[in-house]
Amino acid sequence: MVPVLRYLGGACGRARGGFPGSFSGVCGPASGRPWPLCGGVRSASSSSFDIVIVGGGIVGLASARALILRHPALSIGVLEKEKDLATHQTGHNSGVIHSGIYYQPESLKAKLCVQGADLIYEYCNKKGISYKQCGKLIVAVEQEEIPRLRALYERGLQNGVQGLRLIQQEDIKKKEPYCRGLMAIDCPYTGIVNYRQVALSFAQDFQEAGGSVLTNFEVKDIEMARESPPRSIDGMKYPIMVKNTKGEEIQCQYVVTCAGLHSDRISELSGCNPDPQIVPFRGDYLLLKPEKCYLVKGNIYPVPDSRFPFLGVHFTPRMDGNIWLGPNAVLAFKREGYRPFDFSARDAKDLIANSGLIKLISQNLSYGVSEMYKACFLSATVKHLQKFIPEITITDILRGPAGVRAQALDRDGNLVDDFVFDGGVGDIGSRILHVRNAPSPAATSSLAISGMIADEVQQRFEF
Repeated sequence: MVPVLRYLGGACGRARGGFPGSFSGVCGPASGRPWPLCGGVRSASSSSFDIVIVGGGIVGLASARALILRHPALSIGVLEKEKDLATHQTGHNSGVIHSGIYYQPESLKAKLCVQGADLIYEYCNKKGISYKQCGKLIVAVEQEEIPRLRALYERGLQNGVQGLRLIQQEDIKKKEPYCRGLMAIDCPYTGIVNYRQVALSFAQDFQEAGGSVLTNFEVKDIEMARESPPRSIDGMKYPIMVKNTKGEEIQCQYVVTCAGLHSDRISELSGCNPDPQIVPFRGDYLLLKPEKCYLVKGNIYPVPDSRFPFLGVHFTPRMDGNIWLGPNAVLAFKREGYRPFDFSARDAKDLIANSGLIKLISQNLSYGVSEMYKACFLSATVKHLQKFIPEITITDILRGPAGVRAQALDRDGNLVDDFVFDGGVGDIGSRILHVRNAPSPAATSSLAISGMIADEVQQRFEF
């Protein structure tokens, strides 16, 4: 029995007042105004909202949009610590619109992915956002992989993934002329899109409906107000104080956090249990040189190893015409560290003190060493890629971008694969909803996830 949700622990109208880093209007592609958001100069301490969403990534922005469309009379604000929106997991995403084939039948992940893919395609069509439904092949290159491939195909059928078919060598060549393989699953419904563009469109929808976005607002503390602020006309209508690292404050009635790589730390501000903790895994991509991009037409994936949450090194076309190869999966010593030697003393200290991580490493030492080796030596990655496209050589590739994945881990070393909602303790816990884990593929599923979060907000806060 797959759990639907895990629970832990115990509108967009106008903001009342002004705030630094805010923008009260529409910007982005449709308006011609550039990102980031900017504007007001009044003190943040004079601003109040009915609901505040912490986190300006794709899940936070989709949730803000969903809430304002359901509750247009409420004042809702989004707080983002960076000067731009959607710069971390969303902005470093591979861009794949997943079909939902990988996930346990009847699980929430499977349902949200299948539904989310439909919604993303529908949304992009409505908004005129470019995408390519270029399909995907999941290719078995060894005989021992074929039983796993067939099982994956049956899983996809159970999940209701559109257009799936098992194909043999000759049909693989028709789809991908340079790809070798014994058998493959053809997933024609898989696509690619620029998820940051999608997220910024969500933000534009939110603002057009009256929502407010505050950038450069890094949340440091969330607490109940001890008394009514001086000269406050709202009294204790907004009992929660959200403070940033600059000493500025926002008042609100309720808080929803979608903090991604910092979701565990933000949740602890309201007294939540430290577990599950976020462990950052960096994924490094390689780039196929432009003159070699003809070798790949659509997404080409290996048969996944069910022991790990990562799908393996794959070939991914991008909306700009590039081909990404990867990623690997290596432990990152900085939660927002996109270069191999990026380091944060605080993040490293948390990793060392994480008993669950020590157990995970001890159980998967050979896999971890292999990933580190491939990260250091391109020839090892190229050797793996040649299993699928033998024509690729080390002279055909360049080092490319990287992303960092927020992987939730429990104290027993288990990778948390469920959605985790939390609140906290005391009075403040009843006014906060922490989205502590929104597992991959959260970008594909973002619109479906936002509906679930809006439902949870409505039920928990009794709107």
